[in-house]
Amino acid sequence: MSRLTRRAALASALPVLALPAIGRAQAAWKPTQTVRIVVPAAPGGGTDILARLIGVHLQQAWGVSVVIDNKSGAGGVLGTMEVVRSPADGHTLLMGNIGPQSIAYSLYRNLQYKPTSLIPVSNVLATPNVLVVHPDVPAKTVPEFVAWLRKQDGKASYASSGTGQSPHLSGALFLQLTGAKATHVPYRGAAPALADLVAGQTQYFFDNLVTAIEFVRAGKLRALGITSATRNPMVPDLVPLRETMPELAPFDVSAWFGTFLPAGTPKAAVDAYNAQIKVWIETDATKKRFEQMAGYPVWSPPEQFATFVAAQIAQWKAVIDKEGLQLDVN
Repeated sequence: MSRLTRRAALASALPVLALPAIGRAQAAWKPTQTVRIVVPAAPGGGTDILARLIGVHLQQAWGVSVVIDNKSGAGGVLGTMEVVRSPADGHTLLMGNIGPQSIAYSLYRNLQYKPTSLIPVSNVLATPNVLVVHPDVPAKTVPEFVAWLRKQDGKASYASSGTGQSPHLSGALFLQLTGAKATHVPYRGAAPALADLVAGQTQYFFDNLVTAIEFVRAGKLRALGITSATRNPMVPDLVPLRETMPELAPFDVSAWFGTFLPAGTPKAAVDAYNAQIKVWIETDATKKRFEQMAGYPVWSPPEQFATFVAAQIAQWKAVIDKEGLQLDVN
């Protein structure tokens, strides 16, 4: 658990916001003690970065201490349980993401929480995955790649950063929609998956845009398309997969990050967090940081975010059920 002191904030180059902007979103509810933001992932990743950015803002806005508590394990399930078990008084916030807050409900047979165990507060950021292939793959476009895959008839393999995670399920959905076959090869994280792809041990990978793009720029991998519905300013010439083939028209996948509170938290607290996140997202410093993360802001009111989460749960349930995936929480 780490405390966000002013010195730490400056050292991390986190944005310092103007007090007049903060004041415009002051809500009636304010925390009366230290706020804990639980990150269901290890330090350094996207979920952790966003939690620390939000933590600095809340600390300035409300004048209370904010601590970041990294609780990684089981694809985000352990950290989520930490919040589900916490008092519903507004002082414990979950920095959630697509994994434990949508995919996990269908993936794990022994999950100990339900969608109703949490209150969606606000969506924060979304970022696409990108389809990258080894240079030896003789395809320059998505239709050419699908034609090549079909000829391989399951002999080609695709990497993922772990079974049941967004890159794996992006690959599964791609195969379901195109009717092609390939062998899934899971790794313990994106780094070893990328290393083996570059070495030619696998043929393709749906990786996070931020990490994969450097390999593309270095000529070690070839990018064929992104998974989101719209183009990304970081790679404006890279086409969304859904625009490349009629079969892929339904393909719209973005890794997303959002905040949640334990069920039973007073609505005043939910609305106060939502308002402060809106102020933070609208600052120029936050927008610039999101661009560096190849993401785009997706703030929404609690009710709209809840509808989005429900739709995501249904979408990934269909993919997981068709794939026949079932895991146990270890």
